[in-house]
Amino acid sequence: MYSPTTRVLTVLELLQTHGRLSGAELARRLEVDGRTLRRYIARLEDLGIPVLAERGRYGCYRLMAGFKLPPMMFTDDEALALSVGLVAARGLGLAEAAPAVQSAQAKLERVMPGKLKNRIRALGETVRLDLAGSVAPGDNTALLALSSAAHGCQRVHLAYRSAEGVLTGRDLDPYGLVHRGGRWYVVGLCHLRRGLRSFRLDRVLEVQALNAVFTPPADFDAVQHLALGIATLPRAFSIQVLLRTGMETAQEQLFEGVGLFQPCAEGVLLHAQADDLNWFARQLARLSFDFEIRQPAELHGAFRACVERLRVLAGGPNADPA
Repeated sequence: MYSPTTRVLTVLELLQTHGRLSGAELARRLEVDGRTLRRYIARLEDLGIPVLAERGRYGCYRLMAGFKLPPMMFTDDEALALSVGLVAARGLGLAEAAPAVQSAQAKLERVMPGKLKNRIRALGETVRLDLAGSVAPGDNTALLALSSAAHGCQRVHLAYRSAEGVLTGRDLDPYGLVHRGGRWYVVGLCHLRRGLRSFRLDRVLEVQALNAVFTPPADFDAVQHLALGIATLPRAFSIQVLLRTGMETAQEQLFEGVGLFQPCAEGVLLHAQADDLNWFARQLARLSFDFEIRQPAELHGAFRACVERLRVLAGGPNADPA
């Protein structure tokens, strides 16, 4: 899904890369007809880019000899943002990210001054971001379509396959997209369920724009809503723990998705859901402040087992003899 502006710039890129291309070859690469291609060429000429057309049996389009785009000028901070953004794209679960990143970096380097080019290349080769575990959709179609729909406040129809493999069709007002836990999600108003819902993009089979617009709620935070939805999913155990500290410290030492933080007179009351109490006990064991387990009773046993294991590993007085 490309905009006309993107295709115009693609014509320029193809002519810069190949030097001479026939109209038929350009049209084939862009997947447009000859009339549309001529409009793109005219648009480049309107922008002051000299495109020459050679007539005849072996006619072609080419840029005027000696024509070069002026170097792109970036500050150090802008160059850093570009380079880190390209590095991050490799780990964000974008389909075909690696070749796209290489292509984008090559295009930028062709129009950058030498000093800046070296800085961008050095950052790209040495900086690594820990974004392991990202799950890529089959392609980027859903991401592009839903981001455009969210930006334009346009309702869409989704073909969606659930975790159980059930296929449903539903109309959605997409409020925003979020990358969390290695996956992409779209958050919005589902008209089938008549409420806010989150959908994994790797399970979206098709996105169809509808002839309807919507007004998103003011100050809607898609990240916060997704975190809340994940934290409150029904699981085997419902947990309540009183954290004897302030909200800021509690959220610093426990990641946001662990549960809901509720301020109270004694500190912060943590409401959570978990399938593995041993895992949850380990999260509590690393806290620097006092806390009180209120429910379930089984969490007390899991925590005692965690403490005993730590005592053994530390070689304490009650440790088993080696």
